[in-house]
Amino acid sequence: MTTEILEKNKEIVIRFNKEVIEQGNLDTFRQLMDNDFINRTAPAAANGADGMWNTFSNVLRPAFPDLTVEIYEQIAEGDKVVTRKSIAGTHNGKLFDIPPTGQKIRIDVIDIVRVKDGKYIEHWGINTLQTVLSELKKV
Repeated sequence: MTTEILEKNKEIVIRFNKEVIEQGNLDTFRQLMDNDFINRTAPAAANGADGMWNTFSNVLRPAFPDLTVEIYEQIAEGDKVVTRKSIAGTHNGKLFDIPPTGQKIRIDVIDIVRVKDGKYIEHWGINTLQTVLSELKKV
């Protein structure tokens, strides 16, 4: 793959993080998700694009209305983009069974996204959400 294509793939991932995760833009989500998208990290029930949208729009953004995404670095190789980032915000809404605490949180994330024809086709990721949930339950 050319450097130009690798840079375009990184830009797609940045756009997804800023416009979809941070801003909740459904139009951008639809533009950037392939119909055959598979989330390799999510449970089978939340595997496709709808499950990913649900996580951001019905779980994270309501719990953290001031949610921001900070991208620390990206590596692109072939059709994959690896992104090390954090998702941060103030816990001002219910998160699963945890009532709002007002605590500032940061979820550290490493994502691998496979991009095909300018769209997300596959995703793998690890994050510290479970650690954040444990900390919020102690408050």
